[in-house]
Amino acid sequence: MKKKGPLYTIIAIAIAIGYYFTNNSSKATAPSSKETSTTVSKSTKTTDAATKKATKTINTTASSSTKAFDFLPTSTTNQVVKHDYYTLSYSEKHEQAEWVAYELTKNQISRSKHKRPYFTTDTKVKTKSAEWWNYKNSGYDKGHLCPAGDRKFSKKAHDATFLTSNISPQKHDFNAGVWNRLEQKTRYWANKYDKLYVITGGVLEENLKTIGDEKVSVPTHFYKILLDYTQPEVKAIAFLMPHKESKKPLYEFVVSIDMIEQITGIDFFPNLPDNIENIIEKSDSYKQWSFR
Repeated sequence: MKKKGPLYTIIAIAIAIGYYFTNNSSKATAPSSKETSTTVSKSTKTTDAATKKATKTINTTASSSTKAFDFLPTSTTNQVVKHDYYTLSYSEKHEQAEWVAYELTKNQISRSKHKRPYFTTDTKVKTKSAEWWNYKNSGYDKGHLCPAGDRKFSKKAHDATFLTSNISPQKHDFNAGVWNRLEQKTRYWANKYDKLYVITGGVLEENLKTIGDEKVSVPTHFYKILLDYTQPEVKAIAFLMPHKESKKPLYEFVVSIDMIEQITGIDFFPNLPDNIENIIEKSDSYKQWSFR
């Protein structure tokens, strides 16, 4: 994706978010009857062959969470930081990651309990990540982007999520409410579908409220994108949530990946074959995902 100018980005953000939430307010609470296009159809031989090829590629190269991911999003900040259990793109301007990406497998889902460590700065960030004390008395939680709950399979993996490069200011009722529901659902899907590729972040834009001396931005929206790359199909789902608590069902926050790309300027799956990328990124259907 080519990076757009700042004026285009501001206009695109206003139009995209306005359009989505105007339409979303009129949605029925029951699932819609949209045509299911998230799944790459087996009926088209060319698409099916490309899907299997893409799936084989991902399964071969992203088989371990300790390896570099081959399907990382693009970075608008040119500061990609690779850790053992997740990778992130850090924004010095906003003092947080614009995205955090990692693989979550069925075997990694664990109920193990580990002592909660203190947050520390990320020494791999060349400009150093924001200090934890920017959040003190701010009224905001230190909201994990890669949740500690996704990394309970070992103490080392769990503790690795407590870097300040992996957090964003979140209202407590949002963090403990609808956002927590989405994190739990993500683990449910990883267990159901064997493994997922997860990308999470806040929508970082101009003129956001900030907290602390280092002016950590407070996003007005957060997103989470999930890619299921297990055979025989490849499918994806994306969520865009206003930064406030909601009792709405999670499927009401489903949008297309294209929409999130438009408002963030990030290309989320640049290394997928174009025909696969185009299909999964245009769809805002959730019919192939189990909501229970």
